[in-house]
Amino acid sequence: MKLLFICTHNRCRSILAEAITRAEGGSLIEAASAGSEPSGEVHPLTLHWLQQQGIATANLHSKGWDTLGDFVPDYVITVCDRAAGESCPLWLGATPKIHWGLADPSVNTTDSGKTAAAFISTINTLKLRIQILGTVLAEQSGAAEIRQTLISLADCYAPAEHT
Repeated sequence: MKLLFICTHNRCRSILAEAITRAEGGSLIEAASAGSEPSGEVHPLTLHWLQQQGIATANLHSKGWDTLGDFVPDYVITVCDRAAGESCPLWLGATPKIHWGLADPSVNTTDSGKTAAAFISTINTLKLRIQILGTVLAEQSGAAEIRQTLISLADCYAPAEHT
């Protein structure tokens, strides 16, 4: 299965989702991330917290969805509310779009304790979601069950808002 994670700036949440999916999805899930308005750089704390959790960060970079024309996802997963409301590019066609809304852990960087907790919460949430999805895929579930799992993961395993 191929998942494309979308966040407007492709700087934090979608990068976290891509890296975690690569780490947790094994051979069952291939992941990429992109943004509609990429910032051009990955937030330094995103890389820091991924590395702290032992998740590889090589080859992670902020990119626009127009650079992924050769990547044909089975699902597009938006991870920020702004991206959820955007129209996907034409090359994605009728690819199903699912929203996994996540608060941005990089917005409050003045309190290191809160920032750490926000990143850990987001990382743990994404790990859990991908592990559950991997279990469903390993059971060779049908398309309808996979889609329902992707949808229900957003509601059942939502992290606390970061303030």
